[in-house]
Amino acid sequence: MKPQTATFLDLTRPYLAEVEACMRPDPSEHHPALAEAIDHLLDSGGKRIRPTIVLLIGTMLGADLERVITHAAAIEMLHTATLVHDDLIDGSLLRRGIPTLNAQWSPGATVLTGDYIFARAAQLAARTNSLPLMDSFARTLMTIVNGEITQLFEQEIHDFHQSYFKRIYAKTASLFEVASEGAALLSACDSECVEAMRSFGYDVGMAFQIVDDVLDFTGDQHEVGKPVGNDLRQGLITLPTVIHFQDHAQGKDWLRQLRQQAVRDEELETIIDQVRHSPAIDRSMDEARLLIDKAETRLEGMPESPERDALYELARYVVLRTT
Repeated sequence: MKPQTATFLDLTRPYLAEVEACMRPDPSEHHPALAEAIDHLLDSGGKRIRPTIVLLIGTMLGADLERVITHAAAIEMLHTATLVHDDLIDGSLLRRGIPTLNAQWSPGATVLTGDYIFARAAQLAARTNSLPLMDSFARTLMTIVNGEITQLFEQEIHDFHQSYFKRIYAKTASLFEVASEGAALLSACDSECVEAMRSFGYDVGMAFQIVDDVLDFTGDQHEVGKPVGNDLRQGLITLPTVIHFQDHAQGKDWLRQLRQQAVRDEELETIIDQVRHSPAIDRSMDEARLLIDKAETRLEGMPESPERDALYELARYVVLRTT
């Protein structure tokens, strides 16, 4: 890993405030309840990793700062909209320890708010005046929605490992991908550079979700904001569980039962504890680290700068974080 001259937070903090301001539409343009909801969502925290990646790549490659900030805001608004719909679909009442929108509003109002935020994200993407970026943005939204539909309607899974990676690409990595690719598209770099940055986003995004899924088993309940093994309790099969059962004689049968939530409570608690303390945790983290190693190779041909050093640091942070 390259030495850092500044942390990624130090380099982007001055611009993240501008991103936040860009994300908030003029209150006079919509119903006061929408303004209240958007403020609630944007004030509820979050790591802002995606806009940070946009800012670092765009600055590293010499893109126009105003367009980079607009793209960063579009990406975070798109992410926010997906969370609104995800929480409603999953019936989640808390996110990061704060009540979700659907915990306070009706399903109809929650859906419409998510739709409005999607539209706001698209409006911001259009303001970059980059047709390739807008096309990538639209394709990413289609990928995210198709991934959710697949998860809802998929009847039988024959390869849990492959299914998992397809799902986390649609859910998470596709958004990291458009964040990094879009930042490169706003610069004057060539197609090889754009592809390298797209791949960087893919690798970091996939690793980010794997680590999230590991933390679902190993993280502190109060820091993560949900019970240990919460995904498995909801019938969601993630990489640690897949790896834990892959050498088990009846592994696929167990995975199917867990997915269908057809396991008794006491059995489920035992399985969660077994996964939590099994080699599957380290093996999952190994997969995340391999992805980060690949992400770092994408940066080797990029211009030497504090931003490139910060991207190395950000990539390593993804596998070192505890929340």
